[in-house]
Amino acid sequence: MATHTRRRSERPGEPGALLDPLQGVPTLTAPLSILKTEGLTVRFGGLAALNNVSLTVPAGEIRGIIGPNGAGKSTFFNCLTGVLRPTSGRIIFNGEDIAGLPPHTISRKAIARSYQITNILPGATVLENVRIASQSRHHNWSMLRHHRAYADVIDSARAVLADVGLAGKEEELAANLSHGEQRNLEIGIALATEPKLLCLDEPTAGMSVAETHATVDLIRRIARDLTILIVEHDMEVVMGLARTITVLNYGEVLADGTPAEIQANPRVQEVYLKT
Repeated sequence: MATHTRRRSERPGEPGALLDPLQGVPTLTAPLSILKTEGLTVRFGGLAALNNVSLTVPAGEIRGIIGPNGAGKSTFFNCLTGVLRPTSGRIIFNGEDIAGLPPHTISRKAIARSYQITNILPGATVLENVRIASQSRHHNWSMLRHHRAYADVIDSARAVLADVGLAGKEEELAANLSHGEQRNLEIGIALATEPKLLCLDEPTAGMSVAETHATVDLIRRIARDLTILIVEHDMEVVMGLARTITVLNYGEVLADGTPAEIQANPRVQEVYLKT
């Protein structure tokens, strides 16, 4: 019996096309989506913080989420990470509906997040902050075993700190780091949980110009192995990082597109990108 096989199209200019020999029609290979929301809605009484938000994020993309204050950006992140239970709608992550699952379960499904306000353990060392997060993925914690017995956890934590530019600061108290270093430590804590999707909420907020540039470079580096959603008010940052941008307004999707398309969109200019 003949088998149905596919062979690459050899037409110039169609490197991504596949040719179906049964139909002779080339079909383009589309990137797999890692995240899809369908009709995502969150209501607080009569107020819709999110209203029928549907979007698809391909694996490996940096997606910007922008909009004016009160647009629903933080509510959207809270739904993705289990902080809020949606009133209705679905959140499909890696093919599974995770809407309404608790935060610890969603974290174990490989979604991590940073916050607008830095969320670290200021009285612990830099290494301890990341080690605790890394340990959650490698071992069941035991009070009877000293954390230094987990050599692989320590090695993993040190590798993460090197990735976020904090090598050599392992034994410093987190409280003594600069603001930019604390923000990068928070990203390191998220990375230590080995996410596939990383949600960054205002990662450059309060940073100097030099710190912002360093954090943008960091995000570009870690994006090689991750899908990233980034909420950011600094338009230079988000336009420079994101491949696609979703604009929220009053809890609804106002526009989706490339940075150039979003900047040229009259409706977006009217409600958000006013000059």
